[in-house]
Amino acid sequence: MIAMIGFVLELKERNAMLFYFGLLCLLLSLAFLAMTRISNMQVYQVNAWYKPFKFAFSTFMFSWAMAWYCSYLPNFNIPAFNWSVILLLGFEIAYIAIMAAQGKTSHYNVSSPFYSMMFSMMALAATLVTVYTAYVGLLFFTNSFPTLPGYYLWSIRLGILIFVIFSFQGFLMGARMSHSVGLVNDNSNLFIVGWSRLAGDLRVAHFIGMHALQVLPLLAFYLLRNTKATLLVGLLYAALATFTLVQALKGKPLFPEKKLTTLIEKQ
Repeated sequence: MIAMIGFVLELKERNAMLFYFGLLCLLLSLAFLAMTRISNMQVYQVNAWYKPFKFAFSTFMFSWAMAWYCSYLPNFNIPAFNWSVILLLGFEIAYIAIMAAQGKTSHYNVSSPFYSMMFSMMALAATLVTVYTAYVGLLFFTNSFPTLPGYYLWSIRLGILIFVIFSFQGFLMGARMSHSVGLVNDNSNLFIVGWSRLAGDLRVAHFIGMHALQVLPLLAFYLLRNTKATLLVGLLYAALATFTLVQALKGKPLFPEKKLTTLIEKQ
């Protein structure tokens, strides 16, 4: 608990703008999660409020991670990066929440020229943030950081690299107008993530890959503390994300429905 409080205070000192934006996203995510217990509104077989919850919580984690990492960069325009994240991802969360409140889909919704335009704008917002993050990653590869342990530096580099790759993997879903392979936008009651248990789900690789941004640096700093081990774990993590992507493209769910599995085995 003391370490967590110290981290929060240090983060606020490093980048107050993204700290408060991330905190706002965290509070919003909790409010959206509470709405899942209040509202019965459904979108794609699950409660409509799960989607804004996931986006807000993911943005909270992204904002705090990037606030921490960017503070290491020499001569980096942090305010410009901050405002890009706040305006672009804030727009996404707001629109997703507004559509959820109406029981309407935000993504893949081209049912009117306005909804089609908003879907495209969300894709553009995500693209711009990802490109900016890729630029931050490039700076970590091209600059020297003598005060950072090698294993920690490489965990940040690999975390950002994997994040960028699997963030762009989201275009596979946009191109298909569905996150499912074998069914159309199928969801299950699999905890909060809602990953399909009947078909391949491209969101699995998207989730695993994008959260390399937090997972790898935490593992390297607190557990691995070795450059070779960090590189190996980074490669294994990327392989896991790639495996789930290939599996989804084959139409295979990560956690198949038991009844469906039994039926297939009998056949």
